[in-house]
Amino acid sequence: MSIATAVNVLRVAPSHPGSKPGSMSLADHLREARARLIRCALVLVVAFFVALPFYDQLLDLVLGPYNQAQGLIGADTVSTAYVAGATGPLMLNLKLCGTAAVVVASPYWLWQAWAFVVPGLLAREKRWSKVFAAVAGPLFIAGVALGYYVLPKGLGVLIGFTPDGMENLVEFGDYFSFFSRMLLVFGIAVEIPFFLVLLNLAGVVTGAQLGKHRSIILMAAVVFAAVATPSTDPFSMLMLAIPMMVLFILAEVITRLIDRRRASRALAQVAPWTED
Repeated sequence: MSIATAVNVLRVAPSHPGSKPGSMSLADHLREARARLIRCALVLVVAFFVALPFYDQLLDLVLGPYNQAQGLIGADTVSTAYVAGATGPLMLNLKLCGTAAVVVASPYWLWQAWAFVVPGLLAREKRWSKVFAAVAGPLFIAGVALGYYVLPKGLGVLIGFTPDGMENLVEFGDYFSFFSRMLLVFGIAVEIPFFLVLLNLAGVVTGAQLGKHRSIILMAAVVFAAVATPSTDPFSMLMLAIPMMVLFILAEVITRLIDRRRASRALAQVAPWTED
């Protein structure tokens, strides 16, 4: 591939600011999607090589909850982490740096995904997309941080079931999968109430509907927390369920305020006609 061809592939030009939503052809959509995917791939590759020198710090970060859990289980239970196979250390290095690259580059590839959708939105919907970009990222990070805080307690409970006289051996690949799922579940869970607000802004649900089904929603949050958390201890479940319930109630309050403001605007538009 020549340099000129590569530049044409990476150029995202089909989206025109003045074009109407839905005016792009299928070929234009495919070319834009290809260009954005290639851009994301290049950024991920760069982020991966940037993360390689920080492998030791990344390993300490991932093993932090496990080391804290060992301090919670006491001296009677012995637990040791190990890497299996001749290629295990290399895969460990690649997996850690690859995951770090995805996380560090997430603002870029999330924006690329959203920018691909934006040309098909109306002007009012594009305005709310800025709210999505400003709130969704920090909220997800807050959920991940909460999961990182809860993880040592859950691990301590699970490792504590090791019978007396036996040693608990933790294969790092299994632990890393458990680590990733735990943090991902917490990050996604706190986003769900935020999407309810977005659905309200889009006119799909109302605050009155959320209030009518409040008890069902709160019970669903508890069930989701019980099923989604990889660890089976009640502490992790409650630490996920309680913030979700608080955020659901906050989402209901926000949607009711939006509905009230929307009704006031509609009444103001009708009032001049009624006076005549």
